[in-house]
Amino acid sequence: MATAAKVGTNMTGVQMSPKDTKSLLEAVEQIRPDVPGNEKGAMLERVKRTEEAERIGSVPVPGSAKGMLKTTFDKALGKHPEILIDKLGERLAFERSGVRLYDAMIAKAKALEDANSDLIQVLKHIRDEEFEHMNLVREAIETLGADPTAMTPCADVAGVKSMGVMEVLTDPRTNVAQGMGALLTIELEDNAAWELLIELAEAGGHPNIAKSFHKAKEQEDDHLVKIKTLVRRDLIVQIK
Repeated sequence: MATAAKVGTNMTGVQMSPKDTKSLLEAVEQIRPDVPGNEKGAMLERVKRTEEAERIGSVPVPGSAKGMLKTTFDKALGKHPEILIDKLGERLAFERSGVRLYDAMIAKAKALEDANSDLIQVLKHIRDEEFEHMNLVREAIETLGADPTAMTPCADVAGVKSMGVMEVLTDPRTNVAQGMGALLTIELEDNAAWELLIELAEAGGHPNIAKSFHKAKEQEDDHLVKIKTLVRRDLIVQIK
């Protein structure tokens, strides 16, 4: 992979200018903020805004008769099917974003690595399995009679979370090692989320859906191992 870090001119550290650092610290004590308030005030304002804000969204009512019957039946049993549907929507959004993230990483790797490198083959393999997982979740949502195209609250949040990683991967200044580090954060969450989703499906009375997710969980375990191994191997080689 491309070198993760290199020595060069860096103007961000204070050690390069002790005199200016001293002046800066003195200014902190002498110059007061021109806006009144403190940390407590900021916290109270956040609390106020949170209390006043509307929620991100809601889980939509099933648009099919099948979905309405399933929801009504689960409600009669004291269950909350909207929880599972919300988390399924989250997983669908996450896996869809995952495909795009790996596409971006593959493009970066092709630009900075050998086009036939083992890394690119691994990335393509994981990308293809993420696409399979996306369709698997879509089928599960349809099995429940829900609409896989609906944006649930957790799906909305998942999309926002992935934006930061996408910015890292599509920034032309980042190298392969930095991109792989960003993918590692995604795989760590993805792995834990599939484990939780299986538990939710079982607790919600949908053992067949839970069973259908076991292969995806095993593949996600493999993704995490592969990405961690690639990141670790590259950094160890560089530091020696």
